[in-house]
Amino acid sequence: MKTFLRGKLYQFLSLGVLILMVTPAFAASSIYDFTLPSIDGQAMPLSNYKGKVVLLVNVASRCGFTPQYKGLEALYEKYKDQGFVILGFPANNFGSQEPGTNQEIKTFCSTKYSVTFPMYAKVSVKGADQTPLYQYLTTQADPTHTGDIKWNFTKFLVDRDGHVVQRFESAVTPDSQEVVSAVEKQLSR
Repeated sequence: MKTFLRGKLYQFLSLGVLILMVTPAFAASSIYDFTLPSIDGQAMPLSNYKGKVVLLVNVASRCGFTPQYKGLEALYEKYKDQGFVILGFPANNFGSQEPGTNQEIKTFCSTKYSVTFPMYAKVSVKGADQTPLYQYLTTQADPTHTGDIKWNFTKFLVDRDGHVVQRFESAVTPDSQEVVSAVEKQLSR
């Protein structure tokens, strides 16, 4: 009987842990509901960016779009004093184009592209191991901007209240008029 009860307790606790792990993605009302590790391994809540206009980007070091780091850094430098921030999320989901460790990614970004905007630890942006933030962005944020991530350097523009207001696919560069205008529009609000 004790073994049976222990087994049932273990099942109950396992289910409880699973529910707790999944619930944040389903209960989220904005990006502020998520905390992920920084590229240095420290907890970095997205709520730290409340009141800012945020551009979230899944990045990779060995992609044809990798030179967008230069444009991202320039955009960040131009508008950071007006309440704008870019958050980089390295991901290895497409063609194994981000195979390095977090330290290797950080070194690459800082030495090759002088990246100073906040970077998070490597995540998965699609598939069975998709991080809850990207589950939210691709399934629950503004329905006009949801859908699977198709490639590296997909960009989500988030308003000062933490809601996705625009999505830019990989080929749309950070210095394009489309992105710059959208950022300026949100900063003016």
